[in-house]
Amino acid sequence: MRRLRSLYPLKSLGLEFWLPLPILAIAFWSGGAAIADKILQRSYYVTTPIQANAQVQEQPTKVILSIGVEIKYHQGFSKVKVKTANSALKKLEFEFPFTEVSQIEVALSRELGLSLEQIQKTVHYQVDFR
Repeated sequence: MRRLRSLYPLKSLGLEFWLPLPILAIAFWSGGAAIADKILQRSYYVTTPIQANAQVQEQPTKVILSIGVEIKYHQGFSKVKVKTANSALKKLEFEFPFTEVSQIEVALSRELGLSLEQIQKTVHYQVDFR
């Protein structure tokens, strides 16, 4: 009976609730540490390398209405006028230092970002022999 009277102050302080809390805290801490160690020890293999310095230049889509090429053989250059349907660029003009048709088409495909087939479908040539 005396023991029960001696434990009565512990019950009044709520130690029945507070004594298991440190044990639960230690259990959660050790369990969390074990899970964190397991996750951090995994090795992750990258199949494709990441390019950090690559800049993506997005060009607006160009709708080409017509391409007119004026070849000046004796002067050794070609003038190219391109009409587009874009609101920002209506006309583009190029001057190339060669008169070969194949070279002109390759240079136009590079400048406009189109394939050779698309260039050949829309290009019109005018030859000046003066």
